[in-house]
Amino acid sequence: MSTQFAVRGGSLPHPPHRLPVLGDVVGVDPRTPVQDSTAMARTLGPLFERHILGRRFVFAAGADVVGELCDEKRFEKFLPPGVENLRDIGADGLFTAYNHEPNWQRAHDLLRPAFTAGAMRGYHEIMVDVADDLIEHWEFLSRNASPTDVSADMTTLTLETIGRTGFSYSFGSFARAEPHPFVSAMVGALTYNQRRALLKVPAFAKPLFARSDRRYAGNKQYLADVLADVVRTRRRSTEDFSDLLQIMMDAACEADNPNALSEANIGCQILTFLIAGHETTSGALSFALYYLATHPEVFERARAEVDEVWGTGKPEFGQVPKLRYVRRVLDESLRLWPTVPAFGRGARADTVVGDGYAMAAGDWAIVLATALHRDPVWGDRPHEFDPDNFLPDRIKARPAHVYKPFGTGERACIGRQFAIHEAVLVLGTILQRFDLQADPSYRLKVQERLTMMPTGFRVQPTVRQ
Repeated sequence: MSTQFAVRGGSLPHPPHRLPVLGDVVGVDPRTPVQDSTAMARTLGPLFERHILGRRFVFAAGADVVGELCDEKRFEKFLPPGVENLRDIGADGLFTAYNHEPNWQRAHDLLRPAFTAGAMRGYHEIMVDVADDLIEHWEFLSRNASPTDVSADMTTLTLETIGRTGFSYSFGSFARAEPHPFVSAMVGALTYNQRRALLKVPAFAKPLFARSDRRYAGNKQYLADVLADVVRTRRRSTEDFSDLLQIMMDAACEADNPNALSEANIGCQILTFLIAGHETTSGALSFALYYLATHPEVFERARAEVDEVWGTGKPEFGQVPKLRYVRRVLDESLRLWPTVPAFGRGARADTVVGDGYAMAAGDWAIVLATALHRDPVWGDRPHEFDPDNFLPDRIKARPAHVYKPFGTGERACIGRQFAIHEAVLVLGTILQRFDLQADPSYRLKVQERLTMMPTGFRVQPTVRQ
């Protein structure tokens, strides 16, 4: 499919120092393509292009243009190169399936009931148990006055949560001195595919990438081994289960179930949930904790709400959504740093968007959520952290399409409510139990690996007196 836009017969706005063959690489860092593109959006406008080593990328950053691209009648989900590369490990799982592949609709219809409010109630106690594991770990750190890497701890927590809730499978995450090998294999696979999305490697240059290719092959094999162990553990068990894995396995045994998935596709769905179900939530928690730890007035206001709603006991299911200010802290963190920072949209038919930008059927653009969430529609200071951006009256005053941390349309994140409940529960638990001391010299640095994650951010947790 093409990405050839016609702008009244010319090209789209692009960075000023374009080089032959290399394209728009002057002044950019291959490790931070999203952050570079977000900065470019300020000067290049609502729709612009970048040529990078033989690939052309079209970015939509302005609220009005994104509003058109989110019209499901005119546009649909498109897999941009970085996501399409993940089909190597996710195939036709929910996140990486093409729109025409039947397993997406089957899996969506089959698993949708597992993410209703009623289903969330069943996951709540498991989430509380995993949060208790974090509390125990941080209490140990508090006794020993040891700082901790926030992103690593949140990744440990969310991987354990999705393992136990979705597949009744424990990674034993908090019993390990180092992160579970699944995490490093996943990070390696995501980073590899993002980097490869930026360039086409000619045949003569492939030997230069042999080492990274071998490392990726090893990571891919390890992910497959974990997947096999999850399924093998279930088949050996004599217990009764009602989790995501059991829903899929039961349907596969029902000859008349129209949503039955093959064993191969069940594997793709497991891997999709293991990766997407923890990587994005851990990033959201890490950014929220960064803002809480560096904004004392926000921390105290959020803690006061937890004290009022929860008291000193463990939260009941119905008490979690009552933390409305904590939820605003989470939403604002996802506004500034959506952990899935972009998503692709493809034209269903020939159309025109914005101020005369023509798209043929099959053309696609990348909605840059990090830039969209900093559009002037958010006010005079869209780059500043302000949880009150999500007060009800402000939400009503904005178009709905200017906040898209979970994608859009029928292919938006199926686990959104799961992630929100887990994140608010964990933030509330930390506020209830700990004071956080961040290094005052730290300046936020964000790592990109298709998702976004703070890097190098450490806090000293101290048990609250």
